[in-house]
Amino acid sequence: MQVKIKKIHNDAILPTRNNSADSGMDVFSIDDVTIPTGKMIPIHTGIAIQLPDPDQFFTYECQVRPRSGLAAKHQITIQNSPGTVDFLYRGEIIVLLRNEGEIAFHVERGMRIAQLVIAPVIIPELIEVAELDDTDRGDKGFGSSGVK
Repeated sequence: MQVKIKKIHNDAILPTRNNSADSGMDVFSIDDVTIPTGKMIPIHTGIAIQLPDPDQFFTYECQVRPRSGLAAKHQITIQNSPGTVDFLYRGEIIVLLRNEGEIAFHVERGMRIAQLVIAPVIIPELIEVAELDDTDRGDKGFGSSGVK
């Protein structure tokens, strides 16, 4: 499968995989900005993508996911995780980084800030019904399957 990618800023770096079998591709900041504690700042990547064409049964999305190292070491995450880049979107990928840490965090130009994962999405046919099939769990909500 091919995904078209376009640099829309001179400082943009194309996404990369550290290992050929990694599911996520690192995406890089073109901004040089500090995120205060408890705040969210949109971070520009300078890239745009074009996902493969959908068919009647499925389409594709690009998921924007946090980097585990930033989360574990600096409490930096993505506000709307995972973010979704839909098939028809052709604008810049912007990452909504949030600082959950106790000190300000500096994002440098060229820093790896998130991961992109290209994933198939099934396009279901929704059928309205009066009743759903019964199960043992039924409508029992959060925690009803047990907490360990």
